[in-house]
Amino acid sequence: MQQKSKLFLQALKYSIPHLGKRMQKEHLNHCNFADHYFNRIKLKKYHLTKCLQNKPRISELARNIPSRNFLCKNFLSSKQGNEKPLSENMDAFEKVRAKLETQPQEEYEIINAEIKHGGFVYYQEGCCLVRSKDEEDNDNYEVLFNLEELKLEQPFIDCIRVAPDEKYVAAKIRTEDSEASTCIVVKLSDQPVMEASFPNVSSFEWVKDEEDEDVLFYTFQRNLRCHDVYRATFGDNKRNERFYTEKDPSFFVFLYLTKDSRFLTMNIMSKTTSEVWLIDGLSPWDPPVLIQKRIHGVLYYVEHRDDELYILTNVGEPTEFKLMRTAADTPAIMNWDLFFTMKRNTKVVDLDMFKDHCVLFLKHSNLLYVNVIGLADDSVRSLKLPPWACGFIMDTNSDPENCPFQLCSPIRPPKYYTYKFAEGKLFEETGHEDPITKTSRVLRMEAKSKDGKLVPMTVFHKTDSEDLQKKPLLVQVYGAYGMDLKMHFRPERRVLVDDGWILAYCHVRGGGELGLQWHADGRLTKKLNGLADLEACIKTLHDQGFSQPSLTALTAFSAGGVLVGALCNSSPELLRAVTLEAPFLDVLNTMMDTTLPLTLEELEEWGNPSSDEKHKNYIKRYCPCQNIKPQHYPSIHITAYENDERVPLKGIVSYTEKLKEAVAEHAKDSGEGYQVPNIILDIQPGGNHVIEDSHKKITAQIKFLYEELGLDSTSVFNNLKKYLKF
Repeated sequence: MQQKSKLFLQALKYSIPHLGKRMQKEHLNHCNFADHYFNRIKLKKYHLTKCLQNKPRISELARNIPSRNFLCKNFLSSKQGNEKPLSENMDAFEKVRAKLETQPQEEYEIINAEIKHGGFVYYQEGCCLVRSKDEEDNDNYEVLFNLEELKLEQPFIDCIRVAPDEKYVAAKIRTEDSEASTCIVVKLSDQPVMEASFPNVSSFEWVKDEEDEDVLFYTFQRNLRCHDVYRATFGDNKRNERFYTEKDPSFFVFLYLTKDSRFLTMNIMSKTTSEVWLIDGLSPWDPPVLIQKRIHGVLYYVEHRDDELYILTNVGEPTEFKLMRTAADTPAIMNWDLFFTMKRNTKVVDLDMFKDHCVLFLKHSNLLYVNVIGLADDSVRSLKLPPWACGFIMDTNSDPENCPFQLCSPIRPPKYYTYKFAEGKLFEETGHEDPITKTSRVLRMEAKSKDGKLVPMTVFHKTDSEDLQKKPLLVQVYGAYGMDLKMHFRPERRVLVDDGWILAYCHVRGGGELGLQWHADGRLTKKLNGLADLEACIKTLHDQGFSQPSLTALTAFSAGGVLVGALCNSSPELLRAVTLEAPFLDVLNTMMDTTLPLTLEELEEWGNPSSDEKHKNYIKRYCPCQNIKPQHYPSIHITAYENDERVPLKGIVSYTEKLKEAVAEHAKDSGEGYQVPNIILDIQPGGNHVIEDSHKKITAQIKFLYEELGLDSTSVFNNLKKYLKF
């Protein structure tokens, strides 16, 4: 069901702290994880996993989620040759490009970016937090802290922040099977030592006060709710005090440091409303300044440059995001001036601020764009990005002359791009071209829903596939919290396309692909629009010759389980098999139980069935658990997590038991020869909401799909072994 990242508007993406009673900000919450890490391609001699996060962007204004790491060996053919030395004055983009041109491609992996501060790079090496002076020299580093001292099972570093003068470094530590976290503070000296540790920290940032003392601000998360802000100092003047407490249980708090570090913003957000306070980065003990008191339905996020605030907000008509600005000393809404508006059906993915430019990362009509705004002359340069690209990966960057980022798709590893302001041009990495660009096709299609709305779809298949009607089809959907379908690279999806599958991503209402209104048209008492959209997408695919019902599978996770479960009840004839992970299936009972951690935060998405009879009756119309009946169902494989706090296991078990009873009752009346669908509930240990890169889970789901569709799985598992470290 949902959450965090590095730039600006992903904060909106992440202001959805649950997706379904479920995931890391995804819900016990009806959730969905958003990749809030900023991954990049790094070349190294050994395949070591690093899980570090750079300074977040405004788009990170929300909760954190574990990232995934993939070994990309064998994706591209190797290019042999002599390595060319990298000159010290080459910029970062040229170094990456040169490395890609000279190093065999089977030796790269996608990892989370380290954090750079001063002359050091901070990252995780094995079980240690380390730093080195040369990011290309992985053998020469200084150990700052051994994670084994925390006595956690397979700990990893979730994110890192370095104090302004590098006297301290703070790191948040997590484990894969739990959302619990510990923030450690290490004093940097000849013999680094852990100065303090704080439990259950969500976001945290450093500032320096007037006396050059480092102050750490952090948010404390209790029962998946993040309502308290603390500030702490260390050394001889050690203290730790609560700074702010949010009283409204439907809101949560997230800290974001503006890119120029001038202000620390305290973002108080619900699903539909936000309020931002400014903490002076030069005088952090002064009272914070309120930008604009919360107004129901108004969202806004703040960046700073040259004594001006740049505000991304939905205030005014139309109620889509637009960019406004005001003087930092007159921040109230009546002083906001319109600076830039978006085209209709445009999703603002993120925003990055530079000395003389503002860069907007956009999705318009299901295609990606970058708009570069010149702040000196208000010029705008709009760049349409390659049609294969489905998502951005933001890259941390302190160079005012270049804006680097990566583009990715579900079947293609990320590719580096850099916009150079001086030249006014976009450069892409050169070197090995992924063969998938020639062996596969990506199609942008639309389906017409019942009410005439056109619903975008992104479809992938092999270029040499013949008779697509006889090929297996895997459909993916989400449709909640204004979140986009996750379109990042996944090796198992690449393998399926190589094996002849068609992949279809349905961007139904309730998601955010076409902007804020697209979300509004699929929440509360419009949730059935998303179901109608999904049905229209699958029927359109079949009508246009993409597979057939007997070869069609549907997959979703977290809050996406609502639409999938509803479709299985209303139109099971469209499907042969379904895979669900940590699915939200018992909407009615979950939303009526206010003792659950995230129920109150979810009311704006699903409604309040406890106090509103209209909401209650509407939820009953689509809730998967409430509409099971004796009929033929597709085979269904459900992965659930034993201690998932976001999507209670109780609801998943109840759904599974009811479904099995209905299937058995229908089988009694179906006579001999009836093929009873398989209903499988796979309960995994642990307390995380979704573990994306679990090889056990991936292989179990693929095995299930191949068996149910009657396909030979020999080649697909051989190919999987090339890409995943078994």
